[in-house]
Amino acid sequence: MHAHLDVLQQQLRHRFGDVRLLQRALTHRSFSSDHNERLEFLGDSVLGLAISSWLYRKLADLPEGDLSRARSNLVKEGTLFQLALQLGLPELLRLGEGEAKSGGKRRPSILADAVEAILGAVYLDAGFAAAEQVVHQLFDKVDITPQMQAVEKDPKTALQEWLQGRRMALPQYNVEKISGAAHKQTFTVACMIPALRLGAKGQGHSRRTGEQAAAAAMLQLLQDKNPS
Repeated sequence: MHAHLDVLQQQLRHRFGDVRLLQRALTHRSFSSDHNERLEFLGDSVLGLAISSWLYRKLADLPEGDLSRARSNLVKEGTLFQLALQLGLPELLRLGEGEAKSGGKRRPSILADAVEAILGAVYLDAGFAAAEQVVHQLFDKVDITPQMQAVEKDPKTALQEWLQGRRMALPQYNVEKISGAAHKQTFTVACMIPALRLGAKGQGHSRRTGEQAAAAAMLQLLQDKNPS
């Protein structure tokens, strides 16, 4: 395992001062109570900021809405899943027996979460500058062009733009419940817009897909209330 972790650190171009952080980032909750979900939570924000600042510099002429769509395209589950495969994470993940037997090592949501957890681990190990460098390393071969704005809006981006167009604060997302066996979880996520006193819920097999479902439900609620 240590030899594989050495190879991964070479790919990331980051040598961990505390390799236990990297081990935790690769540990699913089905394997141990010392798992990667808190690191994933942190890494999600690190990734968002690193990509946002990168796009701000590279696509200097694009308006905010197009930048948001470009960012959404880069941080979506499918993109992170492909990065995880390139890093060889399926062979490094630590999963419980049930999760492993059900194909967890190739499940996009688990692998995407592991990429975010690794970024959270780098941040704790060496700070934001180091984590940002890893993000740049991972996305180095992605062609960042103005045409990225053409990507279809996902529900979270569409809801964000609707609110920003009305000068309102961004929605709040909270995981209300996680149910099911460790290898087949369902995340119930609430989407709240305090200024409008509105709330909607959605479900998915990962936190990310649950948030998208909740955003879609909120958009439908807003459309019902404002049909014009």
